Amino acid sequence: MKILIFGAKGQVGTSLVNALKAIEDLSLCALDREDCDFTDTQKIKEQISLIRPDLVINCCAYTAVDKAESDEITADLVNHTAMETIGKETHKLDAPVIHISTDYVYTGEAKEPYQETDETGPLSVYGKTKLLGDLSLTASNAKHIILRTSWVFGEHGANFVKTMLRLSEGRDEINVVSDQRGRPTYSGDIVASIVFFVEQIRTKKAVNWGIYHCSSNGETNWYEFAVAIFAAAKVNGLINKSMKVNPIPTSQYPTPAPRPLYSVLNTQKLEKTLGHKIPHWNIGLEKVLSFIKAEK
Repeated sequence: MKILIFGAKGQVGTSLVNALKAIEDLSLCALDREDCDFTDTQKIKEQISLIRPDLVINCCAYTAVDKAESDEITADLVNHTAMETIGKETHKLDAPVIHISTDYVYTGEAKEPYQETDETGPLSVYGKTKLLGDLSLTASNAKHIILRTSWVFGEHGANFVKTMLRLSEGRDEINVVSDQRGRPTYSGDIVASIVFFVEQIRTKKAVNWGIYHCSSNGETNWYEFAVAIFAAAKVNGLINKSMKVNPIPTSQYPTPAPRPLYSVLNTQKLEKTLGHKIPHWNIGLEKVLSFIKAEK
C-alpha cells in the first residue's frame, strides 16, 4: 500500500511518519513544503500523478491564525484550493484521503460540545479557509476522513506547551486568557486515530467515511492549561520555580483573528469507531514533557 503524506515534517506529520514506518507492507512517500509547494496547484497534481498513491494523508495547513487575516490569498490556497485539488486528483485514482481540520470552523457560541452534524460558522480567515477545504474535499472525493481537532500540542514543532516553557525562562508571571474553552489535543492521539483508519483501509475493512471530531479528553481553558503545564514542568525538573499565572478575559488580549470562545468537540463518534476512549490531554502533556527533558 502506497501512502502519500503532505506536511510530513509538521507537528502531526513528523509523529505520523514515525508511526507508519513501524507498519509492514506500507510504502511511504513523505513530502513537506520544500518538496511540494502547497500554494502551487500544478505541483500538487504532479506529485499525485507521479506517485499514484493508494491513500493520501494531508497534515499540511496554513496555521498562522492571525497572519491569515492579512494574508487571505495564501491561506486560501493552502487550506482550501489545495484540498480541492487533492480531492479531485485522488478521486481519479479511487484513492481515499485523510485530512486534518480544525475546531475553528465553528462559531464558539455553543453551550455544549460540538457534534459533527452541528452548523458551522467560522469567525476568522483561517477558520473560513479550513471549512472551504473540508467542503471541497467532501464534494470531490466520497472516500474521505476529515479529523477536526483542537489546541494541538506535541513533541515536534511549535505549540502552546513549548511557548509556555520558553516564556518561563525570562518571566516569573504571565497573563493567560481564561474565557476560551476547548480540549487540548496531544498530537499522538491524532496519529493513533489516523493509524486506525490506515489499518482499516489497508486490510480492506468497511470504512465509515466522513467527518470526525478528534481531540484528547478533558475540557479546560488556556489559563488552566498553562497552570497545568507549569506544575508538570516543575515536577519534571524542566523549570525550577513556581510561575504565577493570571487569568484574563479575551478582551484584554486582542488579536487580529477572533477566536471561538467555546470550541469543545464531542468525540463520541470517533471513540465508538475506535472502540475506546481517547486519553486525557494530561497524559499527552506528560509524554511531551518527558520528550523535552530527554532532549536536553
